[in-house]
Amino acid sequence: MMGVLNHLSTLLLLSLLPPALSHVVKKFSDVPQCKNFFMQGTTPNLPGILVDGTVQDQNRYKPICQKYKTIYRFATLYDTFNRIPVFSAYTFTGPPTDTRPDEPWMIEPQLEGEINPDMVNIGGVQYKNQAGNYDYGHGQDPTDYKGVNKGHLFPNSHAHDLETQESTFTLTNIVPQDITFNGGSWNEMEKNVREKLEKDCINNNRKIEAYVVTGTVPSKSNKLNNRVNIPDLLWTAFCCYNNNLGKWMAQAHWGRNEKEDKGKKLKPETLGALEDMLNKHHQGKGGLVKVFPKDCPRGP
Repeated sequence: MMGVLNHLSTLLLLSLLPPALSHVVKKFSDVPQCKNFFMQGTTPNLPGILVDGTVQDQNRYKPICQKYKTIYRFATLYDTFNRIPVFSAYTFTGPPTDTRPDEPWMIEPQLEGEINPDMVNIGGVQYKNQAGNYDYGHGQDPTDYKGVNKGHLFPNSHAHDLETQESTFTLTNIVPQDITFNGGSWNEMEKNVREKLEKDCINNNRKIEAYVVTGTVPSKSNKLNNRVNIPDLLWTAFCCYNNNLGKWMAQAHWGRNEKEDKGKKLKPETLGALEDMLNKHHQGKGGLVKVFPKDCPRGP
């Protein structure tokens, strides 16, 4: 009898545990490890899309706890209509320990109705709910690229270890980005931000730690392969505690996703300026845009 009771108790306990193997989830908070990618476990507030941690249109927007080789690496809110991420969120804990990996591109199988919770190598097919290599010109006339390439939201150059670097090469973390913008001002900004995070984002345990969210503003009709939205602009912001100064600090950048002249630079902006800019693009119920919780300074 005791054995039966113990078995029933175990089943009850398991039923109460969060879905630790979930990948595409209803809420990022469904997976405790996924909450760690957001400052204080608080997701961005995007009116009409994500409000108080709840997705407003669950048929269109899919929270993904990006899982690679059995470990959660970062979080993405994915737009299956535009086939690009709304944002990717990650923690920065130091510069890469290896060079850029030469990994095959991957996709999220659960967006296509499969059970597998890990990202998998991409196939040579056209996917219904996400972009694939097919959309970026494989087997097509090169002019179909429209002058764009695969632009990371969570850049591999901000991932501390090799496997996390590899995990960023999923098309659910990618947008069509103008080649000159991706390799120009945006690339320079990512490098400068990485150096700043290494220098200034030292927590009370004397370790590098920063929270980063990078997102997109989709275009109204500009598409790659008549399927994948080419966003009008990309934006990014970080927030961290600076133990040397004894206070929280934040910074933001954004830039238009278009052909640019060589040498162009993106100037640092305040978190408040970014949120004001995003409020012009996010209309709907759910208050105002808030990328990070209130502890992050909105001004200089």
